[in-house]
Order: sequence, then C-alpha cells, then structure tokens
Amino acid sequence: MGRVEGKVVVITGAARGQGRSHAVRLAEEGADIIAIDLCENIDIAEYPMGTAEDLEETARLVEKTGRRVVTRQVDVRDRAALETALAEGVAELGRIDVVVPNAGILPIGAGRPVTAFTETVDINLGGVLNTVHAAMPHTTERFSVIVIGSVTGLLPSPLDTTPAGPGFAGYRFAKKTLVNYVDSLAVQLAPSGSRVNAVHPTNVDTDMLFNDAVYRSFRPDLEAPTREDAEHGFHTIQPMPIAYVDTSDVTNAVVFLASDESRYVTGTHLKVDGGALAQKTL
Repeated sequence: MGRVEGKVVVITGAARGQGRSHAVRLAEEGADIIAIDLCENIDIAEYPMGTAEDLEETARLVEKTGRRVVTRQVDVRDRAALETALAEGVAELGRIDVVVPNAGILPIGAGRPVTAFTETVDINLGGVLNTVHAAMPHTTERFSVIVIGSVTGLLPSPLDTTPAGPGFAGYRFAKKTLVNYVDSLAVQLAPSGSRVNAVHPTNVDTDMLFNDAVYRSFRPDLEAPTREDAEHGFHTIQPMPIAYVDTSDVTNAVVFLASDESRYVTGTHLKVDGGALAQKTL
C-alpha cells in the first residue's frame, strides 16, 4: 500500500471497466483521483457507455478508500471542456502527477459507415492528445503519462481490417499512432524527468468486448452467437490458456508506471497480452 501516496491522478473513461479499476486501485495505493467520463451513449458504438450513476459509483468506491475524488462528465473530443474540468479538479486537489487517458470505443463489424472510422479516431486518438495536452499545464515537475493502448497497435503491418469494418480500422490506426506518440513525447519530456509510457492489453473483460457486435465479428458463421460462442475465438489470440485478461491485470501495470518504482522507465510499451504479440510475430 502507498505506492502512489499523495499523488493526483487524472483518468478518463472512469465510470466503469478499466477506468474504474485504475481509479479504485490507485486510490487504494494513496492517490486522489480526477475521474472523467462522457456518461452518454455513442450511437456508432452500438453498445452502452458508462452512465452518470456508474461514475458516481466509481467516486463512492474511491471515497471508500479514504481518498478524495473529483468527477466531471466531459467528452474527451472537447479540448475546452477538458481544460475547464481539469482546472476545476486542480483547484480542489492541487495539481496533477499522473495522467491516464483511458477513454475509448470499438465499433467493430463490417457494413458500418465511414463515420465509424472517423469517430473512433476522434475519441481513441484525439481524446488521448486532448487529455494529455490539457493536463500538462497543471502537472508537477516529474509527472507520468500512461497511455492505454492495445496489442492491436503493435501488430506488424499490413493487416487486413476489412472483415472487422471501418470502426476496427479506426481503432487500430489510433492505437498504432499512439505508439509513435508515446515514443516521441517520451524523448521530449525526458530532460525534465517526466515520463510517458503505454500499456497494451489483449482483450479485456469489459463491455467493449462483451457485446453482440464483437460476438458476431468473432463468429460470423453463427446467426446469433453468444458470449460462450465468441470465447472460443478469443482463446485463439493468446498462446496462454486465456480468453481475455482481467481489468486488474491492466491496472497492475498502470500502478507500476504511476509509481516512483518506475521513475526511470519511459518510452516503454508494456504488453499485458498473454503472449499474443509474440505469437503473431513468429
């Protein structure tokens, strides 16, 4: 306990899933939290987003640890709104030590309009840049940025994304571009002692994975595939005997990169993927 004692952490997509997991665990380790989420559905995603009630529950769980929390409902595509929300959070909590731009969508499936690509890029790439850049004026001298990427972004090109549709193509483009962003920003910030790293998970046990659109993408041979049907496909991604990782597995990596244990770790791409990338690149 106490691995990030006294730090202030910004987390987007904090209402549920990975974002909530990161917020609660970091609070357990001593951090105060600025928790941000849209709390509205995004039509192109075709699965429900977190709600205002979900964000309130995240706040309740953080407060239960004895730490402070500020919540704001903000669209990460809106830089001005983010700047306002972060300024308000800093007015209450004092500063920002760690930034975890976690918010993202995955509108997977063929036959979708090109807006599935553009909206995914706006959120999964633009939202990360907006969050990091809006936070930087409030950061301490030696701060840590932890980008939530995906093993998809590390896969070698070319990769035919046509069967998974424009939404998946946008998802992969955003995650691949973030790899270069992490590398470049890490070099720019290194002289100040600040750090930028990424965590790249395989499939994670969240609503982004467990929805009908993903099930159909993994089992196009079935008219109405279930979660159990799709999990057979999930297993093929990793050589380890798992269908997906838990949110806590990703959070463990986030806590390490947020803590001073990793004070000289920067520009790193930490895979939490059950060997998925190693298997794909053989």
